[in-house]
Amino acid sequence: MVPVSMERAAMHQMMRSSRDGEARPVSRETMRRIFAFAKPYRGRLAAFLAVSLLSALLSVLTPVLAGRVVDQMVLGGDRGVIVLIASVIAVVALVDAGVGLLGRWLSAAIGEDVILDLRTRVYDHVQRMPVAFFMRTRTGALVSRLNADVLGAQRAFATTLSGVVTNAVTVLLTLGVMVSKSWLVAVLTLVLLPVFLLPSRRIGGRLAGLRREASDHNAAMTTQMTERFSAPGATLVKLFGSPRAESREFEARARRVRDIGVKSSLMQQVFLTLLTLVSALALALVYGVGGWFAVDGTLNPGDVVVLALLLTRLYGPLTQLSNARADLMGAAVSFERVFEILDLAPLIRERDDARPLPPAPLGLAFKDVRFAYPSAQDVSLASLESVAVLDTRGGEEVIHGVDFEVRPGQTVALVGSSGAGKSTIAQLAARLYDVTSGSVRLGGVDVRDLTFEALREGIGMVTQDGHLFHESIRANIALSKPDASDGELWAALRGARLEDLVRSLPDGLDTIVGERGYRLSGGERQRMTIARVLLSRPGVVILDEATAALDSTNEAAVQAALGEALEGRTALVIAHRLSTVRTADEILVIEGGRIAERGTHAELMARGGRYEELYRTQFAE
Repeated sequence: MVPVSMERAAMHQMMRSSRDGEARPVSRETMRRIFAFAKPYRGRLAAFLAVSLLSALLSVLTPVLAGRVVDQMVLGGDRGVIVLIASVIAVVALVDAGVGLLGRWLSAAIGEDVILDLRTRVYDHVQRMPVAFFMRTRTGALVSRLNADVLGAQRAFATTLSGVVTNAVTVLLTLGVMVSKSWLVAVLTLVLLPVFLLPSRRIGGRLAGLRREASDHNAAMTTQMTERFSAPGATLVKLFGSPRAESREFEARARRVRDIGVKSSLMQQVFLTLLTLVSALALALVYGVGGWFAVDGTLNPGDVVVLALLLTRLYGPLTQLSNARADLMGAAVSFERVFEILDLAPLIRERDDARPLPPAPLGLAFKDVRFAYPSAQDVSLASLESVAVLDTRGGEEVIHGVDFEVRPGQTVALVGSSGAGKSTIAQLAARLYDVTSGSVRLGGVDVRDLTFEALREGIGMVTQDGHLFHESIRANIALSKPDASDGELWAALRGARLEDLVRSLPDGLDTIVGERGYRLSGGERQRMTIARVLLSRPGVVILDEATAALDSTNEAAVQAALGEALEGRTALVIAHRLSTVRTADEILVIEGGRIAERGTHAELMARGGRYEELYRTQFAE
């Protein structure tokens, strides 16, 4: 809460110049929303500003009291008065320390609450975004909104706002006292202000270029490490890449970052040395002119001390005030970038009157379903894709009038060439996308009329990649039922043919599976996802080529687990293996987003059409 020294203020000014550059204009709507966002904190903000004002008053009071002590000593004053003033200075110091702690607590409390509020809002909002959003967005850009931009917005409340108020009051009080002591000395000290500010802006601009270059190299190194240090990336480099070339590329960037660091440090030290000289010249001016006036008897010796002490408390606030607009605009831009995310409306929404699941058993039906993937402007932002202009493609219909029904307990298989629309149909069934027209019905109810919780309870999906989080086996399986007991978890693992494997591990259910589950084999990962479905016990199971990437040995284990998962349940299966297709109650041949053929395996083989061709080329064993 105490104003900074000239050197510290100069450093702050230079660093702000190198970070922010030119302040971007911010719309009135953004400012209105920022003020609306601040409403819940207005009580604590008012207290914070009051404490900041008190701190500014105390910072000016101490030099004035020190000057009185000097006057008493030089002019032969009363010792009792000197002791009294010294006691007051001690009390002021104690109060200032308490005010500083209180201000720091208020600042931290407000700032951390702002971070908590913004982060939870953005995180909750992003979780409601459709799959199409995550397919287009760069994860790093999205995480940056949750970290860098949220922290930038927090600065507006925790630092910038109080800094503007405190520094403005400090400058006014300091100048007022200095003018009351000697208006000429006060004016002369302000003459040196341009010498104080201009070098910081010039060197700050040069540092800005170096920092941007260093940031680019650091970002490139981070990307290289992230990609190469993952299990698939490391495997790719070992199989096809050149470790020496990778090392040379990384070393070149790291070496340039080192050179920039050395150059930046040297520039900062030169700048601080120059500013120390300016500070000394300013003090010399005060002591020289003030001392001249003191000898002439037109100025008390104590006033010279007051002017010198106040000078050290003047340049810092003036420097920070010169950056106030850039600070405020920088914080406002951070808010703007956060609001940009919050304003991106999710395409998949839960209706206010959404219904729970109808009574079991559940069937699944597609009624004249048509679908076109959303365009980029509907689901994404150019800034999150790191492009200047969003891709204009999209909106073309890819599913054309699909109509079929899977009755309770039945299994319907979807077959067809790659890109025919099979996975899209599965995603529409799970409401990862909404149909363009027609309807998808679960238990006779349009999935758009069901609650999200009802959909999660009613439909379980096993995808081809078998994705797992870098967490324990327990956490990965219990994702579908967080309150599951250990007995339920073991039962699900038993059904997925994983119980013996997990019991053999030293940490059992608490074993960490690694990033994307790469500590497990492909078949084990897939059976883990099946265990997740078994735990939730959905009425409808969707299998999206769950065995496509497995060899025959792993496929046999997964097929056994799938048999457990499908028993007594309604199933929609995308398959490319004959063993899955033969047992289906109905087979739908999907081509070009349409149902080209339908029937049982025997019926379609007898027909000699597209299915018979697929059987010969894909399913024959």
